[in-house]
Amino acid sequence: MNLPALPRRYHAASIWLLYAAGLAPAAWGFYLGATGQLVGNPVKIFEHLLGEWALRFLTLTLLISPIRDIFGINWIRYRRALGLLAFWYVLMHFLAYMVLDKRLALDVIVEDITKRWFITIGMAAFVALIPLALTSNRRSIRRLGPKWSKMHRLIYPIAAAGALHYCLSVKVIGPEQMLYAALVVILIGWRLVRRYYMERTRGTRTGPASDGQASRAKPRS
Repeated sequence: MNLPALPRRYHAASIWLLYAAGLAPAAWGFYLGATGQLVGNPVKIFEHLLGEWALRFLTLTLLISPIRDIFGINWIRYRRALGLLAFWYVLMHFLAYMVLDKRLALDVIVEDITKRWFITIGMAAFVALIPLALTSNRRSIRRLGPKWSKMHRLIYPIAAAGALHYCLSVKVIGPEQMLYAALVVILIGWRLVRRYYMERTRGTRTGPASDGQASRAKPRS
């Protein structure tokens, strides 16, 4: 699939636009909560909104490579921004839980983390996401070399933990939770079969050309 390429001079602007658009739901949710426009428990609603957007951005981050591999659409330049947006939403989700929900009652927070499994899993995902965010820059890529790619593969178990945290945080698992869980499972599955798919695709593309070259190289009798 060939899409019109965005001119290089607009690349930086498009990434900053993605950041602005990505943070807009958090700003809007905070505004609604601050002005009393969230019906019910505004703190819980805002906290859940942040968590859901964190999972959405994690999923979008994992989608970048399959979209390129299968459809030939290269949005790799946006993957770092999507990953960082996921991190900021996880951080805001955690701060909303600590400050707005539990009002910095550390004993209650520690008890929640140690006794409530979905919070334990969510906290583990958050902690694992921190080094990925801190090394999500060109300097770290150069300094770590091949270790950088291995470290950033943690995004897959982090996404799985995020989906599990989301499913366990509700009393009844509904279609939305099942959708996110299914997407994460599919994307992790894609990671496992990607190598074989790419080898098969390259073989299909180069096969006829190789046969043609072999025919042309065959000596005349």
